[in-house]
Amino acid sequence: MSLLLTGIAELTTNDPERRDGHTDPGDALLGIVRDAALVVSSAGEVEWVGPAAEAPAADDRRDLGGRAVIPGFVDSHTHLVFAGDRSAEFAARMTGTPYDGGGIAVSVAATRAASDDDLRALVASRVAEMRAQGTTTVEIKSGYGLTLDDELRSLRIARELTPHTTFLGAHVVPREYATRRAAYVDLVTGPMLDAVVADGPTALAESIDVFCEPHSAHAFDGDEARAILEAGRAAGLSLRVHGNQLGHGPGVRLACELGARSVDHCTFLADADVEALAAARGTTVATLLPGVEFSTRSPYPDARALIDAGVDVALASDCNPGTCYSSSIPFAIALAVREMGMTPAEALHAATAVSARSLGLDRRVAPGQPAELAVIDAPSHLHLAYRAGVPIVRALDV
Repeated sequence: MSLLLTGIAELTTNDPERRDGHTDPGDALLGIVRDAALVVSSAGEVEWVGPAAEAPAADDRRDLGGRAVIPGFVDSHTHLVFAGDRSAEFAARMTGTPYDGGGIAVSVAATRAASDDDLRALVASRVAEMRAQGTTTVEIKSGYGLTLDDELRSLRIARELTPHTTFLGAHVVPREYATRRAAYVDLVTGPMLDAVVADGPTALAESIDVFCEPHSAHAFDGDEARAILEAGRAAGLSLRVHGNQLGHGPGVRLACELGARSVDHCTFLADADVEALAAARGTTVATLLPGVEFSTRSPYPDARALIDAGVDVALASDCNPGTCYSSSIPFAIALAVREMGMTPAEALHAATAVSARSLGLDRRVAPGQPAELAVIDAPSHLHLAYRAGVPIVRALDV
């Protein structure tokens, strides 16, 4: 049965076809329709969008009572397959202990020790938590197994919840390989990668990622990262990069050079990094993760400078046990507006349309598109940042 949704005070479509006639830049960016309605088909696709006064008939009707509707958030950077607790590490950071990636080993040990059923339940609970806050699409990385069997197990469990899975065997060098880094890179680019793509690219993972961070003894330098990314690309996987999180380094420019879909963090950028990202617009997205800066007391990326330079900027949660145990995209939006110079419209666009682009998706509210929607208990998207910390947005079941 088709469903007519009415009573929509403000509909964000992200549809360029609806930019004409808007005088407010934010309205134009988001393709706002006010006093709107939309029809969802029995197949779960958007069938019609427009002013409520022009809405066609449908089999069923639901009045949303003057609320705002937006595309569901696309969380394009998460680490949800993990067990254990690192709250003590967070408390230590709040008293001055710096983050260098070493705590990942704690999560690796706990994840390896967990049963499949325990991990499956933990991941499902986290995805449900995200949906309750408006996220309808999620990317999930491996990276807390760091053995062939544990990485494959993590990807299989993640694949039960989302098609957007990323092989992150190159999260850190595990302790058992601390004095044999080259051997671990060989494992990641050889047997691990071979097993991930054994049934074809996208069977277990659609992307490969690497923590490229010369400032951490636990992560990978530029040469190691290049070898890992080039092997993944040769195996048919899309590329993603953790880059420039802890200091200046080669991650951002390497991602742009190799045509990665996204380079994430981008906390420490030189002029040449910004220029590379601007030149890679349309190919490589800079995904900013402000919850990490909040949770590590690090400087926030300058989103305003990136946008003004012409860079494609996305927002994601980086939900993980160490540096940001938050699954809330509304929290990331509020931080982006308060701390990184983004307008509310830019932040919402970054967390929907641009983050979707980094996964190879088109996230608009337009005929023929999936009805992946979220509803805000407020008349405008402005309330996402205005009412920070208040649970006013949720995925809309249609």
